[in-house]
Parts: sequence; structure tokens; C-alpha cells
Amino acid sequence: MQHKLAEPEWMFPFESMEVGDSFFIPTLRTAELMYALDSGSKRVKVKVKSYVVTHNEYIGVRTWRVG
Repeated sequence: MQHKLAEPEWMFPFESMEVGDSFFIPTLRTAELMYALDSGSKRVKVKVKSYVVTHNEYIGVRTWRVG
């Protein structure tokens, strides 16, 4: 029996961010998170750039507000 590692629901602080602000979400599901970030930012009309990075030895996605 294979157990799926459950992650918390992702919540994005787009509307409270200033241009240049960023946040990091640790995850092994980077492609799924990148898609959710893209969709969520378009919904609230905020431009972001996201990259898969390692932060404090955790893999995840860092997202910057760019517009």
C-alpha cells in the first residue's frame, strides 16, 4: 500500500504583496504548484514570476510579484 504525502492547501498572498515582494512554498509537487500560482495570479490580475529553487535545504517554489 502506497501512502500519498498530503500537503496543506496552498494560499497565496498576491493582493497584499508589493512589486518586488516574494514568498517561498516548500513542495515536491513543483509543477502542480507552478500551475496553481499562474492560475491564481491571473484570477486576481497580478503578474508574478515563479521558479523552482532550494531554500534552507528544502525544494520548493519562490514567487515574486512583478506587476
